[in-house]
Amino acid sequence: MIIPAKSSGNALSRTCPAIAIHQVSHFFGSNPVLNHVNLTVPKGTILALLGPSGCGKSTLLKMLAGLLNPASGEIRFDGEIVASGSFSLPPEKRNLGMAFQDYALWPHMSVRQNVAFPLQMRGIKGQAQAEKVMAALERVGLADFVSRRPSELSGGQQQRVALARAIVAEPRILLFDEPLSNLDRDLRESLCEEMAVLLRQLGTTAVYVTHDQHEARALAHRIARMDKGAIARIDTIDPSAVSPFVA
Repeated sequence: MIIPAKSSGNALSRTCPAIAIHQVSHFFGSNPVLNHVNLTVPKGTILALLGPSGCGKSTLLKMLAGLLNPASGEIRFDGEIVASGSFSLPPEKRNLGMAFQDYALWPHMSVRQNVAFPLQMRGIKGQAQAEKVMAALERVGLADFVSRRPSELSGGQQQRVALARAIVAEPRILLFDEPLSNLDRDLRESLCEEMAVLLRQLGTTAVYVTHDQHEARALAHRIARMDKGAIARIDTIDPSAVSPFVA
């Protein structure tokens, strides 16, 4: 069971959106993948990028992560340009947390070491690191698994480790690339609902890529539906009216 995080009590500034994407285009060879995408994500919002394979949602997420650079247009975080046609801020300087469908855990490291890695990259060591790691693992219900290796965990437990690693450094933005797609349906539904609770408790801006509309509705405040490299429409979800995974 995921344990909700304690509120930090810090009021977020509302002077500019957490993410602003303006006229972003991209090509693979001569094939357009993103076509003048415009999108804003207010601070604290969970946005789902929803669409079929090949619609451009994962490409857009990789641009937010700094793994791809747009051919044109610009991306801003909190008003700061992080990517344009001629500039890209390195991923490690964007203050992001990321979780992927393949978990991306280091098999030779323990759960504790995997979760601690983002803190090491930021120079956080010793007792401060240990406390943050345990707090993150407690939030995802894995405090008793700190010494295990990924191979000793189930798929759901591995994804919880990946989630703990994504949140441990308290990033300004969380990015998810279909993180539940490798799980069976029952486990996917259960973990999705728990993630929704955790993300709302954290209050962190998040972008969640999925092709599953029920998963999107269970998690997100807003759903940006993508088609042929463009935003086709944006729906606002009322969490109180959502019945997760009901068609």
